[in-house]
Amino acid sequence: MAKVVLKKGKEKSLLRRHPWIFSGAIKRVEGPCRDGDVVDVVDAKGTFLARGYFNSRSQIAVRILTWEEEEIDSAFWQKRLEIAIRAREGLFLPGHTEAVRLVNAESDGLPGLVVDRYGQYLVLQFLTLGIERWKDTITELLWELVKPKGIYERSDVDVRLKEGLEPRAGLLRGEEPPERLEVRENGLKFWVDVKSGHKTGFYLDQRENRLRVKEFASGKEVLDAFCYTGAFGVYALSGGAKRVVHVDSSEDALEMAKANVELNGFPVRDEDFVEGDVFEVLRKWRKEGRLFDLIVLDPPKFAHSKEQVDDAVRGYKDINLMAMGLLRPGGILFTFSCSGLVPPELFQKAVFWAALDAGKEVQVIGKMGQARDHPFSLNFPEGEYLKGLILRVI
Repeated sequence: MAKVVLKKGKEKSLLRRHPWIFSGAIKRVEGPCRDGDVVDVVDAKGTFLARGYFNSRSQIAVRILTWEEEEIDSAFWQKRLEIAIRAREGLFLPGHTEAVRLVNAESDGLPGLVVDRYGQYLVLQFLTLGIERWKDTITELLWELVKPKGIYERSDVDVRLKEGLEPRAGLLRGEEPPERLEVRENGLKFWVDVKSGHKTGFYLDQRENRLRVKEFASGKEVLDAFCYTGAFGVYALSGGAKRVVHVDSSEDALEMAKANVELNGFPVRDEDFVEGDVFEVLRKWRKEGRLFDLIVLDPPKFAHSKEQVDDAVRGYKDINLMAMGLLRPGGILFTFSCSGLVPPELFQKAVFWAALDAGKEVQVIGKMGQARDHPFSLNFPEGEYLKGLILRVI
């Protein structure tokens, strides 16, 4: 097995058990090594530190699999998968909650691998070259462990390009999932497009936060901005909202949102589904003096690189400023950021600056994160990407 030798002093992050080694920390590679191979990582003196997979084409040159000198074989992957799946026991409840993340990449000790379960189907993402090498083994193990009807791949993401891989999607094993798959979440029903929807078809990480919206929704006029397929809106309606207005830039997403509202037995009014740039729509409504009692802001990722963080913060400030101007006195704002490069304290500062410019007194009455099936490890803070605030705008 090849060895990756670190530069002197560059072992500190590994001693803290951070699972990434950047290319700049590497002094040399000893022995024959192809991209995607498993390698040992040693310090400048040759002391073993960890074992992981290597890719010279990625800025993250090594992703750690284990801190022990153990064999990386089928038994290794089976053990890791069993641990991850067992940790979600009790979350998948047929007839109540049927959409659950089973594997959350680095945070489950399986870097580059995402496994989501939708009813009797599994949807997989192989995001790195190292995990791509084990695709067949992992697919077969999941087939035996979960016994689904079908396993579908959704590795059609740009991050694979950084690994020297092309995006891919398609059936891996068993039956192909339908174009629209019906699943339940907390007793509510949703159509999911696992073949071409965002992520693997649904934002599973917001499951528990949607329940919080339901708690606040009774009797309120609600705006669901960046609504995607309308999950927050459905929860608000189920909580007794007087009206929910959905806004998104995607016509297809809004059609699915209408279908989800109808699927749960609520009336569908075309005027409650607005297609357009959310920034422009909210700016227009603010000028017109339109008001709501509760607003949900769940925008897409604004920062994909460190160079985009400043622009992202400005974006968060602007959209929250507009939302605060659309709330009646005492209104509630649920505001989120899924940009992992924007830490919680910086996101909160952006919201504070929005409140200052809006001339509003704003109270934080709750903080939110990703659902329990999206854990993050204390030694891998990058895994904490979703952050949210529940605000009362006085």
